[in-house]
Amino acid sequence: PLCLSLHSEKTYFFNNIFTSILTYYYWLMIPREKYIHKIRPHMHRPVIKVLTGIRRSGKSALLTLIADELKQQGIKDDHIIHINFEESRFFSLTNALLLDEYLRGKMTESGMYFLLLDEIQEVENWEKTINSLLASGAADVYLTGSNSRLLSSELSTYLAGRCVEIPTHTLTFSESRIFAEHLGAARTDRKPAFISYLKTGGFPLLHAVPYDEEAGRMVVNGIYDSVILRDVIQRYSLRNAELFERLVLFLFENVGSIFSAKSVSDFLKSQNRQLSVNTVYEYLRMLEEAFVIRRVARYDMAGKRVLKTLEKYYVSDISLISAVLGFRDTKISGMLENIVYLELISRDYAVYIGKSGEKEIDFIAEKNGERIYIQVSRAILSDETRDREFSPLLAVRDHYPKYVVTMDEFAGGTIDGVRHVHIADFLLMDAW
Repeated sequence: PLCLSLHSEKTYFFNNIFTSILTYYYWLMIPREKYIHKIRPHMHRPVIKVLTGIRRSGKSALLTLIADELKQQGIKDDHIIHINFEESRFFSLTNALLLDEYLRGKMTESGMYFLLLDEIQEVENWEKTINSLLASGAADVYLTGSNSRLLSSELSTYLAGRCVEIPTHTLTFSESRIFAEHLGAARTDRKPAFISYLKTGGFPLLHAVPYDEEAGRMVVNGIYDSVILRDVIQRYSLRNAELFERLVLFLFENVGSIFSAKSVSDFLKSQNRQLSVNTVYEYLRMLEEAFVIRRVARYDMAGKRVLKTLEKYYVSDISLISAVLGFRDTKISGMLENIVYLELISRDYAVYIGKSGEKEIDFIAEKNGERIYIQVSRAILSDETRDREFSPLLAVRDHYPKYVVTMDEFAGGTIDGVRHVHIADFLLMDAW
């Protein structure tokens, strides 16, 4: 109880800070065009647009950008109803009945109303109200949510076939450059800019206003506490918060490494902590549902099948690792992998870990029938390292692009079709 009480006070404090910063962020209206581009074809259509992602990834700002887009299309202000359920003035809208009463009180004229509802999972039985309004034909609905299970179960039950999900991620490296330019920062060479991004991460708040490294870490700590407490510990009524957070720390410590639930259980047992394998998987599910971590399955290239064991987990933003563990030189390799993975999924690739015999390929990424192969390493410092990174790709006999991505200052060149590129250059390529 004391742990949760301290968490609650800290979370409340940081949520107040976030509200002030978000107000400033919205005023700046820094565009994220790739998301608006995905949403635009579904506007004025009888489907629910659902933006999902970890808290503070920019979903609320996207709703504001959608509202602006609608106004530019000639929609009147009073036909756009924008509610953020984390704002105190909407705290009373706790269930479907109250929400329905509030919305119908606003929808007094004929014609289409545009409902922009932020963090909808805070409303009990929200799906019943949305289903009713959608059936009336008088509402074009846009939702955001920070818990995939709460959204998917309700959407599949009540709104099957009438919704489209747009996953929302924190800023990629290229987006962070756009934010910096939009705010008038002096243009920095891409490699020093990448080092800054590696230390800062991609939460939009940290790029919308200037922060030094320590202050930025405090902000991300607040995000971490908010997500872990509200979206996991409180939502699932976990009794052993301390043991749960030990698992989170283990995951962060081992980003980019093959995961085994049994090894986690054995590790905790060595520290006189008991956690069954089944409970490990249950905690992992909760973290995935809150978008804290993302699971990547292994793909057996010889058998051409997805394997069910020895997967990897990556974090939804690398700043969470630094905020919780501190920025450590020994963690950079895993963080680079994490950044490349986030870049791939932000470009809508399906991503797997490649297994080719005894060798591993960090990422096999597929989209629209095309494929790329990627190895990620901090640096190529020896012939042994070069062989380890290049040989799995050289063994793949197809025509798809293959990359070894590093932080080597003079990365470049090609070995039998496998390109060696600096990670900053790789992340800024328009296409691979």
